[in-house]
Amino acid sequence: MEYPPSKSDKMGKSRLFRIFLILGSVFMILLIIIYWDDVGATHFYLHTTISGPHTSRQPPEGNPDPKPKPGADKEPSFLSDIDAFVNQFLVGTADPTEQVRGEHLAGDAQNQSNESKSDEKFVPRREWKIHLTPVALEMKQRQEERRRMVRDLCSANSTLDFPGKNRTFDDIPNKELDHLIVDDRHGIIYCYVPKVACTNWKRIMIVLSESLLVDGVPYQDPLDVPTELIHNSSLHFTFNKFWKRYGKFSRHLMKIKLKKYTKFLFVRDPFVRLISAYRNKFEQENEEFYKRFAVVMLKRFGNYSDPPASVVDAFAAGIKPTFSNFIQYLLDPNTEKEAPFNEHWRQMYRLCHPCQINYDFVGKLETLDDDAEHLLRILRVDNVVQFPSSHRNRTVSSWEQDWFANIPYESRREVYKLYEADFRLFGYAKPEKLLHE
Repeated sequence: MEYPPSKSDKMGKSRLFRIFLILGSVFMILLIIIYWDDVGATHFYLHTTISGPHTSRQPPEGNPDPKPKPGADKEPSFLSDIDAFVNQFLVGTADPTEQVRGEHLAGDAQNQSNESKSDEKFVPRREWKIHLTPVALEMKQRQEERRRMVRDLCSANSTLDFPGKNRTFDDIPNKELDHLIVDDRHGIIYCYVPKVACTNWKRIMIVLSESLLVDGVPYQDPLDVPTELIHNSSLHFTFNKFWKRYGKFSRHLMKIKLKKYTKFLFVRDPFVRLISAYRNKFEQENEEFYKRFAVVMLKRFGNYSDPPASVVDAFAAGIKPTFSNFIQYLLDPNTEKEAPFNEHWRQMYRLCHPCQINYDFVGKLETLDDDAEHLLRILRVDNVVQFPSSHRNRTVSSWEQDWFANIPYESRREVYKLYEADFRLFGYAKPEKLLHE
């Protein structure tokens, strides 16, 4: 004869069920905390963008039309017309499933007349730009060649050897990962190289990551980001900051992001980059670089036992290190013994670790305009930001002969050896004329 379950049995089962439910919930919460960046956040950010393509910068008045680009007088292709036609209907469309976010409608004259600035409404936007015109085959091939060159020279079969080539990603000290900026909103990792358009690319990253607000609204035009804040490290979430946020999971999350995110860097002819760094830091009044580096150069190589204490006094007296002093400083073994090269003249491979990180895009300053346009399209943010117009008075390769004219040939060869990995990894020709008498 079966007896119905007693009240105590029912209470026991109910209590046991609640315990299992609580334990299961705790377990799920732990999994979510640990793997949010791994699965959930990564998937979300890789497939959404938030800011629209509007700009808070007013167009300059009376500016003449820029010179037309080569081929601009040609009739647009059929696909180009369709591309523009489709996108004019996409602009302003919002994804109704997404949470409402704020966007400053600076260009809306109607709202400006009806409401004060403090009462302006902010509208959610998740805009995508559909491209029907294919990326030029030349641009694709350019990237394939650049990436293949890095991959081949980083392989164990390559004869190129340089410090750190064969180490693993885990071998890289945390302090050497400070140039890898992460944008989780769009799934982007940018390794910045000083003196290679990094100011403008940092502007882009600030806008995309919405890390800087004005009146509670993120900047939408890169050129509106205050100059004095662009290089503020607190605005950029870099790999070396992962430990503080993620603790023992930091390396694991770095590897996940490196696998899933789009990674890019921009490089430049190594010798031209050195000239640019010297011009910017030592031919202009820069108190920090004068005290940290110029004084050392003047004492060691400039025959100044007691150089002026400030850069203002030094420039007033016509005292500053020469380019030759700068090269001597780079070649002096004591320089690296005292501290690693400053980021403005540190080798590019030491900043971005191309043998440990498989970059998806390698841009060059020499082809900046085309590369920037191509990259923003690959990142699917060319409707959100545009790369700021670049200055045309850049330090160029044709200057190398003049700048190195007073450098002894042996020193030139030593400098090349110092930067040979950068020349070869990124496809820059060996400057034969500079290295042979």
